[in-house]
Amino acid sequence: MRILIVEDDPDVGDDLAAALTQAGFVADVVRDGSTAWFQGDTEDYAAAILDLGLPQLDGLSVLRRWRANGRGFPVLILSARGDWTEKVEGIQAGADDYMAKPFVMEELVARLRGLLRRVAGHISPTITIGKLALDTVRMAASVEGRAVSLSPLEYRFLDLLCHQPGRVAATHLIAEHLYGTCESDDTNAIEALVTRLRRKVGPDIITTRRGLGYALVEESA
Repeated sequence: MRILIVEDDPDVGDDLAAALTQAGFVADVVRDGSTAWFQGDTEDYAAAILDLGLPQLDGLSVLRRWRANGRGFPVLILSARGDWTEKVEGIQAGADDYMAKPFVMEELVARLRGLLRRVAGHISPTITIGKLALDTVRMAASVEGRAVSLSPLEYRFLDLLCHQPGRVAATHLIAEHLYGTCESDDTNAIEALVTRLRRKVGPDIITTRRGLGYALVEESA
């Protein structure tokens, strides 16, 4: 899934991007509030990690503009400001979680995964849809108890579909969340990816909705 990182410190931003990539996400990093507001308002992100002390436009203003425009993706505030009043202000502005710097990267990744699960209506770190079980901590999958070996790209594809239960993921949305872009040749790449996955998980796990996209089969036949 595609995550927006808003952080003006290049070292922190790069470390976050590296950690999220290792955890199976696609990460975009922006350094200032104006770019963050525009990108979060026009691009399709699963979540955002938002610093407060930003150049051009502060983080709380960015968050308020997103929420005023109906952007509902979960936002985790990450800030050097640890005072409880600022935490309350962040939550009241529409944040879903708040972490103070310095922070432990493993905790941040765990909190982000928890936010994404709750938005999708899942409680357990292991998401079960029909025959498929996806362990979002170990980044592993099984079908009816049989372990399935996945490439990072295959995992990201299943992870995206698992977090959209009962909904079809459009091809352009899949491309953005897998590659960070939506190019003209992404459709062929996604079709090839689905073909490989069906060989691994079985032909009846992923359904194709012609002209729309892909979804997981929620009930076993």
